[in-house]
Amino acid sequence: MGGPTLRNPYIVAVQNYLQMRRLKEVRWMNEQACTNEAYVPTFVEHVANVITHGVWIVPALLGALELIERASSWPKLVSAIVYGTSLLLLFTVSTVFHSIHYCFHKGLLTNLKDVLHRCDRAMIYVFIAATYFPWLNHEPFEGDVLMPTMRILVWIMAAVGIIYQQIFHEQYKWLETTFYVIMGVGPSFAIVGIKEYDNIPELKWGGLAYLLGIVFFKADGRIPCAHAIWHLFVAAGAGFHYHAILHHLYPDADSPILASSERLLGMFNQQHQIHSHVEF
Repeated sequence: MGGPTLRNPYIVAVQNYLQMRRLKEVRWMNEQACTNEAYVPTFVEHVANVITHGVWIVPALLGALELIERASSWPKLVSAIVYGTSLLLLFTVSTVFHSIHYCFHKGLLTNLKDVLHRCDRAMIYVFIAATYFPWLNHEPFEGDVLMPTMRILVWIMAAVGIIYQQIFHEQYKWLETTFYVIMGVGPSFAIVGIKEYDNIPELKWGGLAYLLGIVFFKADGRIPCAHAIWHLFVAAGAGFHYHAILHHLYPDADSPILASSERLLGMFNQQHQIHSHVEF
């Protein structure tokens, strides 16, 4: 009793064969979408799309809070809020869209899915602009002309991209992708031109991850779970850039602005309590 049970090798072979048959019956990929239509993922692709961005929602929230806590000046606090919020919304909006798309994939809630799809694409423009924002808003550099210009231009580019995307949704898809690349690469020349920023490898690795991910972004219907793979490249690129922002722009500050505000608030409450006791 309690000894190992020997399994019939023929039964094991049959079980393995049935498992292989089940894997072969799984639909890993649908056919390519037409020019003016969105790609319809299979069940496996739906699940992969939800998971590959959903798992980053909580880390994005914690990362945003860490930047806000480390902010040692008001410009840094604003940058942390803008960038941290966009980082959180990027993964949240994508996860909600893909979840709704899966749950109501049989023609239900068509209008809601369309709105969420548009928001999902628009968040890409917002996130690109917000990723540059901490670098462009960090501190003035004497003699630099591009930095002040890019602070405004990057948001103008995001606004133009969103307007275009809303008007021509799911049309001229390669042109839309080209806009993403131009907006993602263009402002980087202003940052790389700054001596203090030129030797930050995380910026280059993050940019490379985004560029490689475009291959899979345009491969729906050609590569199984291509969109989910693109999600992973987005997460990798965001991770590299977050690491660069955290360690180069938000090192551990001796006097974080929120900590100073908390001290001031505590002193105010203490004075208010003393004043109340005196009046009593």
